[in-house]
Amino acid sequence: MLQSLHIQNYALIDQLDISFEKGFSVITGETGAGKSILLGAIGLLLGQRADMKMLKAGAQRCVIEAEFDLTDYDFADYFTTHDLDFDGHSCIIRRELTSTGKSRAFINDTPTSLNELKELGDQLIDIHSQHQNLLLNKENFQLQVLDALAQDSALLDQYKQNYKEYCQLRDELESKKAQSDKDKEEQEYLAFQLKQLQEAQLSVEEEQALEQELTTLEHAEEIKTALYQCNSILNSEQNGLIDQMRDVKRKLESMASVYPPAQELAERMDSCYIEVRDIADEVESDMETMEFDPERLNYVNERISTIHSLKQKFHADDIEELIQIEEELAERLSLIDNSDEYLLEMQRRITQHEKELDKMAVQLTKQRTTAASKLEGEMCSRLVALGIPNVQFQVNIQTEKMFSPTGRDKIVYLFSANKNIPMQPLSQVASGGEMARLMLVLKAIISSSVKLPTIIFDEIDTGVSGHIAEKMAHIMQEMGTNHHRQVISITHLPQIAALGEQHYRVYKTDSEDTTTSHIVRLTPEERIEEVAHMLSGSTLTEAAIANAKSLLGTK
Repeated sequence: MLQSLHIQNYALIDQLDISFEKGFSVITGETGAGKSILLGAIGLLLGQRADMKMLKAGAQRCVIEAEFDLTDYDFADYFTTHDLDFDGHSCIIRRELTSTGKSRAFINDTPTSLNELKELGDQLIDIHSQHQNLLLNKENFQLQVLDALAQDSALLDQYKQNYKEYCQLRDELESKKAQSDKDKEEQEYLAFQLKQLQEAQLSVEEEQALEQELTTLEHAEEIKTALYQCNSILNSEQNGLIDQMRDVKRKLESMASVYPPAQELAERMDSCYIEVRDIADEVESDMETMEFDPERLNYVNERISTIHSLKQKFHADDIEELIQIEEELAERLSLIDNSDEYLLEMQRRITQHEKELDKMAVQLTKQRTTAASKLEGEMCSRLVALGIPNVQFQVNIQTEKMFSPTGRDKIVYLFSANKNIPMQPLSQVASGGEMARLMLVLKAIISSSVKLPTIIFDEIDTGVSGHIAEKMAHIMQEMGTNHHRQVISITHLPQIAALGEQHYRVYKTDSEDTTTSHIVRLTPEERIEEVAHMLSGSTLTEAAIANAKSLLGTK
């Protein structure tokens, strides 16, 4: 549940610190006092996108922070999955906005994404505002309510996973069929392309080697001349480099007895002599073998031309990519040869998924039908108590032939508030006041099946008054008391405000240059005055005070 809320520099709020309790609480205040601002701040904690316009004028930084007590709720898996610190009890969510447009979010002081924040927020607080009543008109919401009551989430998750795989297989089959038909038409051409690549006998290292060999062949005469000149310098009978080095070595050795450093120089010279002699041998050998070979030059040119032609034809950058294309062509031709067997195997897998989906869809329908019967009974009994004595309510379940992401059931809530008036789809016949009562009853019924720590009702009492409002307050009070959760109602009705276990008031103050919103928890005496104002307006009367005391059950 929400234990405390801290808001700094948000909209009309300078700084706000407030604590909350379990059970049923109410928040009251004049229109425009800042109740929507409070909800906006909480919405940011639940992962809503930030509007920098809500940063208080002149402020550099806005901070919204809330602490939740999760002792009675199983959130360990969420924190483990997202690698977040959690002591099993406390969770602190913080959102920061800056005047530069930056927004940051934290869960237990660990930076987090808005998606993760929203995922957690959806499990912590359900904010029901007036526009949410419109959800009742949507079939997917009506189905979600039924699934919550049926407690079929494990089966539904399994079905959804199977349905996802089924759709992927079905799409793949269609794609493969189309590809197979196209390939069969092009089989002869594909085989011709593959033959071209196979006959080329490509290898990854070949192209670079050919380019080097071509350069050598084209400059064979120049290379041979240069090698001849090098050989002459090294091996000339008259004063060749090899002979000179040998003479130097001998002279150094002859001095060693009288000049010891000459011995080391002689050894070094011997090493150089051996290396130069090896070089000379290689130069001589290369000189003798280096010849201009027009046939080889022609072959290398043709080979390089063939590779370049293939790269151009197949839009490849290198031989490695050509080899990859060759493998893909071989695979496509293999699939053509074995396409019938491959497609039959895919169809067999799809059929198996269909059988499994059918079993799960039947079970979902069965569980939903049971839940629908329970929902119909509870809705009617609760709505009678809320001033719709002739209510008729039915969950119409139509089973379709085709699978959908949620089964094969089409759900429509049928409703009538009057005698002898046939039921029609809820969206077509329910008034605003009836819609508010319907939604409250649905929330009350769902809350017994879904373990949600906090529910906030934002003026759900729109369109009702008097004893009906009091009945609605009793339902919210029951939700907060019987199911060990926190229910907060933002209301303008004294009948609802009087039943809150805790009462908070939102108000504004004006200074010379600014307006500021505040929220305070009322004392018993302050509650009497607040409820009396709600009954009589700005002018307090003795009758209003007496009436307020009566509603609050005080003397």
